[in-house]
This record gives sequence, C-alpha cells and structure tokens, in this order.
Amino acid sequence: MTLAPDADTVRLSLDEARSLARRVLSAAGLSPAHVDAVAETMVAGERDGCASHGLYRLLVAADSIAKGVVSVDAAPALDEPAPALVRVDGGGGFAQLAFERGRPLLVEKARRFGIAALALNNVVHFAALWPEVETLARDGLVALAFTPSHAWVAPEGGTKPVFGTNPIAFGWPRPGPHPFVFDFATSATARGEIELRRRAGEPVPADWGASTTVAEDVLAGAMRTFGGHKGSALAAMVELLAGPLIGDLTSQESLDADAGRKGSPLGGELILALDPAGFLGAAAGQHLQRAEALFEAIQAQGARLPSERRYAARAVSEREGVAIPAALHRDILKLLERKD
Repeated sequence: MTLAPDADTVRLSLDEARSLARRVLSAAGLSPAHVDAVAETMVAGERDGCASHGLYRLLVAADSIAKGVVSVDAAPALDEPAPALVRVDGGGGFAQLAFERGRPLLVEKARRFGIAALALNNVVHFAALWPEVETLARDGLVALAFTPSHAWVAPEGGTKPVFGTNPIAFGWPRPGPHPFVFDFATSATARGEIELRRRAGEPVPADWGASTTVAEDVLAGAMRTFGGHKGSALAAMVELLAGPLIGDLTSQESLDADAGRKGSPLGGELILALDPAGFLGAAAGQHLQRAEALFEAIQAQGARLPSERRYAARAVSEREGVAIPAALHRDILKLLERKD
C-alpha cells in the first residue's frame, strides 16, 4: 500500500485489495466460501475502473450484514426444474456463491440443449452483472442476465418509485483475450454512482433524479430511467423476467421485505446462456467471424465498443494496482476497528 503524491488517494496492488476485501468480509462474519466469491467481485469492479462497484461496496456489504439482511453462512441449494433449466436457492446469502454453484450445470445444459437458463432465487444483490456474463462468454457462450433491486426508480411520466435500477448484461464470445460485454442499469445511472457523488459532496446531473441535483435528495426520493419511456419499458421487462417468472420478488416487494433496514436488495436473478454451436453446428466459427466484421465496422469509425474502457483500465490495474480515495480507505479500515 502506498499514498499517492496528493495524499488524497491510497494505491493498492490487486493482491492487497483482495486481502483487504477478504479481511473485512471475514470480520463482518461471512463464511469462507462467501468471502472468496464476494471479494473477487469487488476486486474485479475496482480493477476495471468501476469504482461504484469496487471496494466501496465493502461498506454496503458490511452494512447489510450488520443489519441482518444477509445470511452469512447460507448454503446454496441447486435443483433442476426442467431439462434445460437450473435453479439455485441462495438461502438469503449474497448472489456470488449461488452463481458459482449453478454455473457449471448451466454451461453443461447450454452445450447439451443449445440454450439453458439459470434462476437464482432468494439472493442478496449489491454488485454489477458483467462479471457473470463475462465468465460465461469466456466459456464460449452467449449470455444475458437480469435482476431487479429495490424500488428506487420512478416510471417515465411518474414520480413514485416502482422499479429498481434493474440492470441488463450481455456477453458475446470473441477470439482474443476479451469477450464483448455490456452491463447497464435501466435507471439513468447506477445508484452507487449517486452515492459516490454524495460522499464527495458533488451535485448529480439533472436527469438522474426527479427535479434535483442534490445527491442525497435523489437517494431519498426517486431516480429516473434512462431514455424516457424506452428505459421504463426495459425496467418493467427486468421486473417480470427476474421476478414473477422465476417466482421471486419485484423491486417493490424487495423494498417491503427490507422493512426499513436500508440493506441491499433481496430477490432473484435470471441468466440465459446460448451455445452458438447449438444453432450452427460446425458452422459456428464461420458465423462468429461474421460478428467480428460488425465489431470492426464500429471501431473503424472511431466508435468505442462497450467494455473497451474496462479492459483498458484492467490492463493498467494489473500493472500498477488501483487507487482509491483516502477517505474511503479510512472508512473501510474502520470496519476492522469496529470488529476489534
């Protein structure tokens, strides 16, 4: 660990970031299997320049654990409701371990049937979805993921929260080191981005919340969807796919179940995996190469592919480590002091 020249940031190697995350999560009471899975997601966020989903989330996770929102030693239970379906009941634990337990069977079924789905039920969410679809894309599969959250976001034309931030993530396998991946909230921004602005005492853009640029007021009121009615429709789709379709909670039901504790969302996640060879057989490679022509046409005119910025940040972080605000580092260390 080193202090940056301006002393406003602390630089950590990725191993130091991982060790810090594991120490904090262990001190918070998580079982070892959950510690490893959750820490890797946080380190991945910090490594890839996604500060709102990086080590800052240690504060979020520790708070949810302290408030009794999370089952710290939940044992995910896997079953197969249909030939191409997998379901994992997370038992009220964080979603990362439930995904790890369900992923091998999801991959196996996708390769056997061409398409398969994994439902994660009764899990606590705090992180981005891109680590999950990126992992599946590295397995050679096309992947989509959806999850609701808490009712923080008003529908277009309304003023009262109904939706969560309701992210959608997509992964596509490519030759070379990195798949094509995107992950975006159907809200105008991720809630963590607003929280980081609040911590820094900075205003938020006017289109992030209803009639205010004060971060704290947006967090206490209603966020907006992106793209007007289009984002609103996508948010509703996510509610349905990862809520009633898999027998889990909507964002409003998740908020009700929270009962004022202000913990992380509890609910479900739906992950779809498609095997190109299932549709195309021996011609899969030929048609995947046609997709490369699409990517080249985008980049040839100077446009950026989604995830390029993350991969560039990853390369730097792997060489130089990551820098986090000194104030955040102090707050994280306070979690260890509290335990002591």
